[in-house]
Amino acid sequence: MKIKLLLIGKTDESYLKQGIEKYVNRLKHYLSFDFIIITDLKNTKNLSEEQQKKKEGELILNRLNSGDFVVLLDEKGKGFSSVDFSRFIEKQMITGLKNLVFIVGGPYGFSKQVHEKGNIKISLSKMTFSHQMVRLIFVEQLYRAMSIIKGEPYHHI
Repeated sequence: MKIKLLLIGKTDESYLKQGIEKYVNRLKHYLSFDFIIITDLKNTKNLSEEQQKKKEGELILNRLNSGDFVVLLDEKGKGFSSVDFSRFIEKQMITGLKNLVFIVGGPYGFSKQVHEKGNIKISLSKMTFSHQMVRLIFVEQLYRAMSIIKGEPYHHI
């Protein structure tokens, strides 16, 4: 199974880039992982929130394949503990799924069309994080999930 993280815009802060790179490199030990960045929209000052979500949604949908299992990272999604998240990942691996795609939306969230394409919504926390920080939090939690699945000591149960 290949896991992809699809997001809008590059990571700006060097400390976040370093953290992300650390966990992405660690993930290579366990599975195929792609970090896919969609370039930020230009001239958004002239767009309403809905127009911006729609344009970002089109860019997101263009990156998806028909057999992808799509997980929207959304503050209104289902909350998981780290152990529960590892069970979710393991279940997807067992089903023989080819691509598990996690998506971080733009600043205003997801378009209606992206919501319709999503198979499930997951919340990383009841708190709200910047779109920049979500990237690091997600890759760390994915690494933690893989270490739990493998019974390794990174996550102390």
